[in-house]
Amino acid sequence: MYKKILIPLDNSSTDKAILDHIRPLVRLTHSEIVLIHVADGFGARLQNELNLADSEEMTKDQKYLEETCQDLKTEGFDVKALLVQGKEPGKAILTVAAQEGCDLIAMATHGHGFVKDMILGSVADDLRHNTDIPILMIRSLEG
Repeated sequence: MYKKILIPLDNSSTDKAILDHIRPLVRLTHSEIVLIHVADGFGARLQNELNLADSEEMTKDQKYLEETCQDLKTEGFDVKALLVQGKEPGKAILTVAAQEGCDLIAMATHGHGFVKDMILGSVADDLRHNTDIPILMIRSLEG
């Protein structure tokens, strides 16, 4: 069924919803997991151009990814984690999905609602309009 599942994480309480939901599917399909976090803050976006050191945010995000990856490995999952930089998280997620050969994107959504999504944008909306890869979205009750 699924061989490689990409799971975008945003280092918030919403991540628990997708991680809890996806575990049984991964066990059933023996899929690999690719965790991704897109650092899109000012420092991350301009790091290469300005030759900046990792920001405090990026350092925290990397630590979070490594800890989450290790927790899943301890549970017996085949998993790797990637911290990428990008102004547009949706585009960065789709690039990694293609590079890694992922055949499912599984993510939690915040469920902001129409008005807030129009103002803030929605990574979930961006993904669903720009890929043929199936997407599993779980609405988090937190965040």
